[in-house]
Amino acid sequence: MKTPFQVELLTGANKDLKGLWQIREKIVAALLVLEEFPDKGHDLHQDLQGILAIDFTIKGRGQFRAAYVMVEEDQTCSILAIGPHENFYDLVKRRREKVKKLLEKVLIARQKKSEAKKDSSASEPENA
Repeated sequence: MKTPFQVELLTGANKDLKGLWQIREKIVAALLVLEEFPDKGHDLHQDLQGILAIDFTIKGRGQFRAAYVMVEEDQTCSILAIGPHENFYDLVKRRREKVKKLLEKVLIARQKKSEAKKDSSASEPENA
């Protein structure tokens, strides 16, 4: 059985969750899916590269997002923002600086993984 990832709330996400106290339990349930499926979110692009976002719906409240950084070697998903879709990505951009070192670690690991795949496929003999 695969070891579950740890889901942690960074300071900004903790504040977001406090502001959504009426639906806190439903949001926490949606985030805990990341323990078993840490790569469930979609990759963000451009200046948010390295950050993933998971989408979920709260009945009667609408669409929500959570942005997080997944560090495979530490088996953690660090949530940096939670909120409704409207203006969400602007919020993530403002908070990106606070996870800069974590993002660097993630991007370096991804690059090494990509290079390892290239090296292994280059060393495989071709079928004659």
